[in-house]
Amino acid sequence: MITPILMLGAGRMGGAMLEGWLAAGAFKASDLIICDPSPGPAALAAGQAGANLNPSDAETAAAKTIVLAVKPQLWRDAAAEISPRLAADAVVVSIAAGVKAEDIASAFAGRRVARAMPTTAVAIGQGTASIYADDPVARATALALFQPLGVVVPLADENAMHAATAVSGSAPAYLYAFIESLEAAGITAGLSPEDARHLARSTVTGAAALLAASGDEPTELRRQVTSPGGTTEAALNVLLGNKGLQVLMREAVGAAVRRSKELGA
Repeated sequence: MITPILMLGAGRMGGAMLEGWLAAGAFKASDLIICDPSPGPAALAAGQAGANLNPSDAETAAAKTIVLAVKPQLWRDAAAEISPRLAADAVVVSIAAGVKAEDIASAFAGRRVARAMPTTAVAIGQGTASIYADDPVARATALALFQPLGVVVPLADENAMHAATAVSGSAPAYLYAFIESLEAAGITAGLSPEDARHLARSTVTGAAALLAASGDEPTELRRQVTSPGGTTEAALNVLLGNKGLQVLMREAVGAAVRRSKELGA
């Protein structure tokens, strides 16, 4: 049994998880406890649906699962405040980037710990979550939390969480930045802002849907739309050149990995 679930911090990611659980019917609102001094729209909506918003100490002690969803820079203060109020057998699932499981376990008085790195698409049941736990109960708890919200990728090595954060947790922002840039390039090339917006966004979402539905490798799909000597090839010669997308992506992922390690130091 993993409920009641205590959401410690309900910002953008914690709020997305709340939205996803309630939309999927994964948990009842009455099974959710939310601690956040400044609750956002998702937390307030959950409260209106029956979740316990900013509970008493006794209500906090009833939680079986704790989702640590505060910013990585704030997690120690949050743990110090909440840990004495928790049941001894509560399981902690942390989504704080970079913070090691052993440090979280120490701050939570030796309780079982799992780590997870979800994407905000959990709000619509299409998220991706990397999880790690060396304790089987903690791993099962994390799986139960995230399987209703999309794809779950269990990792065998905690050190891989840094790369998972860079390749998955942070990656939606990379895609949104790409779409922004594509729209701007379309306007520069002569499209109206409205036309550039519709073309760029629908094309990217359609290509992603085809990738998911076809099961083909991205390399093969790219080849299918790249005629020798055509317009697509001309563009790819720039994107995949010596200073192009592959080099930039390695640098971007590397920067995210380094920052993840810094946050956990």
